Amino acid sequence: MTTSLALLAAAPAAGAGSGFSLLLPILLFIPIFYLLLIRPQQKRQKQWQQMLGSIKTGDRVTTAGGLRGVILSIKDDAIVIRVAPDNLKLEIAKSAIASVTAQEGASGS
Repeated sequence: MTTSLALLAAAPAAGAGSGFSLLLPILLFIPIFYLLLIRPQQKRQKQWQQMLGSIKTGDRVTTAGGLRGVILSIKDDAIVIRVAPDNLKLEIAKSAIASVTAQEGASGS
């Protein structure tokens, strides 16, 4: 009887060890996932927000759709840009700005 109790007591200990070994790769995957995917995306988002905060009249911008123009005026959530060659004035959302390329005066245009 003592032998069967000893075997029963040893069985859960072996199961707990194998459960931890199955859980270990999942626990290691979480910080790797954070470092490789989430953190770089947060960093890009922060840089984009800073870029939007620093735009001013006269900056040359490129929109997410590929339009390039010069900022004429800035509103709360939109900007008005002038697009060459016909000097069209377009109002676009600030969130559509992909990049600020340069100042109009610095490019020589």
